[in-house]
Amino acid sequence: MKRVLTGVQASGKPHLGNLLGAIEPAIAMSNEADTESFLFIADLHSLTTIKNAALMKENTFSVAAAWLACGFDHEKNYFYRQSRLAGFHTELMWYLNCFTPYPMLSNATSFKDKSESLADVNAGLFTYPVLQAADILLYNAHKIPVGKDQKQHIEMTREIGNKFNNTFGDIFVLPDAVINEDVMTIPGLDGRKMSKSLHNYIDVFLPEKELDKQIKSIISDSKSLESPKDPETDITFKLFSLVASETDTATMKASYLAGNYGYGHAKKALLSVILERFASQRLVYNHYINNLKELENELEKGETKAKIIAQETILKVRAALGYD
Repeated sequence: MKRVLTGVQASGKPHLGNLLGAIEPAIAMSNEADTESFLFIADLHSLTTIKNAALMKENTFSVAAAWLACGFDHEKNYFYRQSRLAGFHTELMWYLNCFTPYPMLSNATSFKDKSESLADVNAGLFTYPVLQAADILLYNAHKIPVGKDQKQHIEMTREIGNKFNNTFGDIFVLPDAVINEDVMTIPGLDGRKMSKSLHNYIDVFLPEKELDKQIKSIISDSKSLESPKDPETDITFKLFSLVASETDTATMKASYLAGNYGYGHAKKALLSVILERFASQRLVYNHYINNLKELENELEKGETKAKIIAQETILKVRAALGYD
């Protein structure tokens, strides 16, 4: 059985770009017959930037509800919060810290990108890759779907795990990064890559009126209603083509080129297709957000399952180190 592991930071409610570019592909992989998938909310990692308890809880529930709404099978797979198994994750992190050379961490891109202002870099950010290695090695995952920016961290995980194995025997499975070279780049409201940090995202889980307002804020050029328009350069059309059928996309493209079709018409069509495509997801998401005890119960069940595997690994590591 192949194990696939994905960690998602509790940085806020997933947006359209997250759904299309990461969540839907990850769920498709988790549904493969020979695969068991580990999906965890990386709320310990989130502490490097979020220092507000209420916001951390809200974000954690939002992320959990979104993944369940999109169809993650938490009965077949593993679904848990990193913080609820923190004893195992952080214990293993300490052991791995003692096998991780300083230059490796100082050369990590996640650290170097911020190292010009060291006063803003906390120790958690510096040792972030070691906690990530613990997250992976604790469950002996084989495949780690990541973006290109995370490839270095998986290579570090392999190097740290291999160093431990060479010293104490084959304790850990060494994971491979799975990088989808064809991953979609979803444009945001301003044409840049859709991102929470840029505040240019579309939140498909918003109430309809708020979602409509968000879509209406997509930047368009100043061409008149009567003028033909270029679908290849228009943000609204690009977003529509990512969520609509080929037939509907072709129809909108013809309307753009013919003229007498305004950006207001296109944005109305985008709202309609988003509401249609994500209708069931919106219902399930809102159900969980309005029934947090039920969502908490699903997380706790997943954490009970994951704990069994985490504990098995920790016992092996303790024995190897002489702590049994």
